[in-house]
Amino acid sequence: MKRFNFRSLTFIMLLIALLVWSSNINTCHARRSRHWRHRRPILSSLYNKKGKGHVSHSNNHHGSGKPKPKAAEHKAPFAKAPPPLPSPAPIVNLPSPSPPPLSGSDTGTSTIFNVLDFGAKGDGTTDDTKAFQEAWAEACKVEASTMAVPPGYQFLMGPISFSGYYCQPNIIFQLDGTILASTSTKVWGSGIMWWLEFTKLRGITVQGKGIIDGSGSVWWQESPYEAPVDDEMQLIVPLNNTMQQMPPKPVRNELSGKMPSIKPTALRFYGSFNVTVTGLTIQNSPQCHLKFDSCIGVSVHELNISSPGDSPNTDGIHLQNSRDVNIHTTSLSCGDDCVSIQTGCSNIYIHNVNCGPGHGISIGGLGRDNTKACVSNITVRDITMQNTMTGVRIKTWQGGSGSVQGVLFSNIQVSEVELPVVIDQYYCDKRTCKNQTSAVALSGITYEGIRGTYTVKPVHFACSDNLPCMDVILTDIQLKPQQESYRLYDPFCWQTFGELSTPCVPPIDCLQIGKPSKNRLQGSEQDIC
Repeated sequence: MKRFNFRSLTFIMLLIALLVWSSNINTCHARRSRHWRHRRPILSSLYNKKGKGHVSHSNNHHGSGKPKPKAAEHKAPFAKAPPPLPSPAPIVNLPSPSPPPLSGSDTGTSTIFNVLDFGAKGDGTTDDTKAFQEAWAEACKVEASTMAVPPGYQFLMGPISFSGYYCQPNIIFQLDGTILASTSTKVWGSGIMWWLEFTKLRGITVQGKGIIDGSGSVWWQESPYEAPVDDEMQLIVPLNNTMQQMPPKPVRNELSGKMPSIKPTALRFYGSFNVTVTGLTIQNSPQCHLKFDSCIGVSVHELNISSPGDSPNTDGIHLQNSRDVNIHTTSLSCGDDCVSIQTGCSNIYIHNVNCGPGHGISIGGLGRDNTKACVSNITVRDITMQNTMTGVRIKTWQGGSGSVQGVLFSNIQVSEVELPVVIDQYYCDKRTCKNQTSAVALSGITYEGIRGTYTVKPVHFACSDNLPCMDVILTDIQLKPQQESYRLYDPFCWQTFGELSTPCVPPIDCLQIGKPSKNRLQGSEQDIC
């Protein structure tokens, strides 16, 4: 009986021990499982706080679990692991900021900034210069934006510069109203050389059906005879042998004060790329109407420029230091050159243009005050001129240097033009000019298809004694006199060399065929452009 009880007791004790041992194993595994679930963020946090040199002792576990290898304990988390990347900032769903309010409306492809929304009155009496400045400041920030000047308003403006050094490209200046120049002497001050200026822009278009009115008569009547007088007027002698010294004085307007002696250009573009001007009317500029200076890639078309024929020095379009210019389908009437091409110009294409009144289309004057001038690759074709002083002309000052080469005048229709074809290397305004030996070299000048009527002289070639004009080619010149009130003269040539491809009317026998003699001065390094 005792033996049975002893065995039973032993069995019970073994069973209890087995249960206790089994309980310890499960407890250890449970603790180990919970530890590995939290170990990664804890170790990362400690690493970020204490650096690579810190060694944690939190791996000492109680219980009978199987110890881990040393590499797993120390090497992976601390010894050689690269520092973890910074945790990304928590994502917070904030409301999107509202854009600043825009004056104008979004068209989907560009934003329109209407000058009326910036305080412009457009009543013809309130100075709207500030409103235009503010509208431009906003349009400047948006690529391919549009600054709108709406129709039905007259915006009185003082001088303003639409600067583009920090502007986005491809801005459109949409002009459908009228911009009127202020005649207040307080607005102009002194020494201001332009009224509306666009400078340092990439892709600027000024377009619309609007008007830019320079209020020029108030400038012309103040000092009508202070400006230089075109030298070719000396060639125009009336039948009574009395030269017209000055043009008729423009109509005088009532002024509260005297305007500055420097007359501004109405619209100027400076240092810009890909410029387009189209559709506008520019009228009554104090001086030059439209000027391009140091521009690349210019397109002018469907433009109307208009000023009285006796308005002093009111050139239509003035080009200098610009290249890749295309002017077409445009009407120009003014008191000076319809188009003036100055030094630094190349790749100029002028076609389908009406000119008159005015002084024709001119290259120059070049080389003034002993300067160097470089002009090349000029094409003027399909032009109609009526009642102009000259037709197609090249004019240079004595003492200059540089060259003009690669010029084509083609299909020029003239009507009652005083001097249709002119080269004048002795150009001088009303100053006293002294004779000098150096000159701007002229070569490769072609005239073809020059037809119509003249009133003074059909051809006038006056080239330098020391640097004659070379490779002057005349083809299909058909010019007939139209007797009016001026004395008629035969063609004139001086030191001009080239060729006659076809018989000319009248005969131009004064042109010297071939090239000048070798012993004649042929220029110097200064003439190389």
